[in-house]
Amino acid sequence: MNRKYFEELQQFYNKELEETLSFWYNYGYDKEHGGFYTCLERNGDVYDTDKSVWAQGRGMWVFARAYNFIKKDPRYLKAAQDAYDFVTKHCFDTDGRMWFTVTGDGKGIQKRRYWFSESFTVVGSAELYRATKDEKYLQTARKTFDTMLKVKTGVIKTEPKYNPEVIQCISLASPMILLVTSQILREIDVEKKDYYHQIINDSIAEIKLHVHPEAKAVFENVNPDGSQVSGSRGRLVNPGHSIEASWFLMTEAVYRQNDQQLMDLALNILNWSFDLGWDIKEGGLRYFVDVENKPVQALEWDMKLWWPHNEMLIAFLMAYKLTKDEHYLQQYRLVHDYAFGHFKDNQFGEWYGYLHRDGTVSTDLKGNIFKGPFHLPRCLMENSLQLQEMLKNNN
Repeated sequence: MNRKYFEELQQFYNKELEETLSFWYNYGYDKEHGGFYTCLERNGDVYDTDKSVWAQGRGMWVFARAYNFIKKDPRYLKAAQDAYDFVTKHCFDTDGRMWFTVTGDGKGIQKRRYWFSESFTVVGSAELYRATKDEKYLQTARKTFDTMLKVKTGVIKTEPKYNPEVIQCISLASPMILLVTSQILREIDVEKKDYYHQIINDSIAEIKLHVHPEAKAVFENVNPDGSQVSGSRGRLVNPGHSIEASWFLMTEAVYRQNDQQLMDLALNILNWSFDLGWDIKEGGLRYFVDVENKPVQALEWDMKLWWPHNEMLIAFLMAYKLTKDEHYLQQYRLVHDYAFGHFKDNQFGEWYGYLHRDGTVSTDLKGNIFKGPFHLPRCLMENSLQLQEMLKNNN
């Protein structure tokens, strides 16, 4: 593939990114209270003013990172700082843990056992520290990271998902999110980089428990020793989730001077997950797969959701950049054509989030409690930066 293709591709990503950030700035950014509304109709109108706390931290990170690496637009920094102010004023409960949802003006609605509200606040605050060098952001990142670790390790007790006397399985989400959160902190909070590096080591070890080469699969749920859980719960694969983990691991392999074992692990995860999940007949990645082709209990199992396609775009471009294997470029182009051909709304901007198996739109909303300013802008930003590096190195 010639240089012109990659130059045009980077221009494409930059244009898409600017349009996507503008969509969320114009329609999601709450200029009165701070933070982001994410329940947006197709045209950007707000249909529900409840706020996802995940989305506050995620939006904070996206806009701060765009300010740091893409364009020194003061609007980006202001949106991120206003989200931080909203979060620190309203999104922490009296016990130090964070809400899952709050009202538009910041009254707590619901908490969950997960520590993901905390993790996204950590990375958003850290990215603001990188932008401003204001210590308050770093201190929030450190303190909130400490809270999430206490929740993960059980120092702070939360209600278990299952009866621990019957089911003790662990999920892939936990070490994945801890891995990427720690990677970001290690890069920004350099004073404590050795501390974060050890947590990264532990997270990788936990991810490996989910990797089953004999099945060529990464199971979403495994027993604490890595053995397979009985029943449909133990056969479940979320291909998009696994592919997201693959590029986190590729990033770590590069950090470790091209650690080949880690790279091989990442590429195996990418290859297996794509092979399991890609819908050969209709195109796109199925949301859930039973590794033995038995029925999946989740009714959305065969739907095509936006975010796994964002993760594939990052992972395949990264795999090509690092290996020079044309196979990964072909896979990238296959995913690119499907994703931008089916999810993108050419009239109002941003992406539809949810497609039926045949690629038709299930609902034309642009956001909800789970879909906000994160997976798509992160994908556009990361791939623009990857392409920039490739072109700079004449790669």
